[in-house]
Amino acid sequence: MSLKIGDIVPNFTAKDSHGEVFESQSVLGRKPLVIYFYPKDNTPGCTTEACSFRDQYEDFAALGAEVIGISSDSVKSHQKFANKHQLPFILLSDEDKKLRHIFGVRDTLFGLLPGRVTYVIDKNGVVILIFYSMNAGKHIPKALETVKELVL
Repeated sequence: MSLKIGDIVPNFTAKDSHGEVFESQSVLGRKPLVIYFYPKDNTPGCTTEACSFRDQYEDFAALGAEVIGISSDSVKSHQKFANKHQLPFILLSDEDKKLRHIFGVRDTLFGLLPGRVTYVIDKNGVVILIFYSMNAGKHIPKALETVKELVL
């Protein structure tokens, strides 16, 4: 499966950084979402991206949007990463890569690195932006601009 612009995001579950089961239906279809897939906790690019989302989190929240970061790291790794960098948003563990499969996130660099992709989903659960770039810094302004267009 691979989500495209205009598709409705299916319901999914995953463990968050507290070890609790996150159910997407708690937010899908209720508010705009920014779901970003990243390669690995505590790597330079991924730390930059997470901290940039952290620094702009209030801007997303003010627009009614939720931010969710997803990687294949363990719950324990996410917990340390979130605590170390004071991340206010949800981190989901995708150790079995089920969510990457649902969303259609491809590996990069000849299959050596998990892909970095940001999805913006409107309050009806419809994908309105899919942004691929290994440049971590470009994801946050693109996502914020798209969310602003949704609500303004």
